[in-house]
Amino acid sequence: MPVTSTNLIQGPATVYVAPFGTADPATIATAPALAWVDVGGTKGGLELNVSSEFATLTVDQIVDIIESRRTGREVTVKTTMAEATLENIAQAIANAAPVAKVLELDDGLTAFKPAYSAILIDGIAPGGFKRRIIVRKTLPTDAVGIGYKKDDQTVVPVTWKLHWVSTVIKSLKIEDATS
Repeated sequence: MPVTSTNLIQGPATVYVAPFGTADPATIATAPALAWVDVGGTKGGLELNVSSEFATLTVDQIVDIIESRRTGREVTVKTTMAEATLENIAQAIANAAPVAKVLELDDGLTAFKPAYSAILIDGIAPGGFKRRIIVRKTLPTDAVGIGYKKDDQTVVPVTWKLHWVSTVIKSLKIEDATS
């Protein structure tokens, strides 16, 4: 297969978050509506990971694996938000939004059932066009450490994990613009 230089991608992406159930933009060319909030600058890029688990089918008479069946899948989006706002911290820990510049940890029943969110990522596709990734139902799942250091920037790391939506609404959509 020959190399096609226009298929090479490099560059940043813009990350938006919204409450679970927020409507997708009508087309890839449509800007996200006001419900989609830009998290601001990121540091170190963004990574979409898809990890599958497989069970193998074997028989005594053949040494090779006969077939594999997917038994599980985990999809995560990982980034570091460079803007350590209370809103971004709340998003990273699945907490209610701050009120009047005060963030307090959820407690009681609210803490047991955090609100899901959706993520929209606008990046670069082959040909220099736009690639849009929409993860329709997520929760941040990894520990969040926010450091204050004399010689380093304070950032908010976050890993969102995809959750199933329904048989009608797919959990993940990746779309490339063609013009």
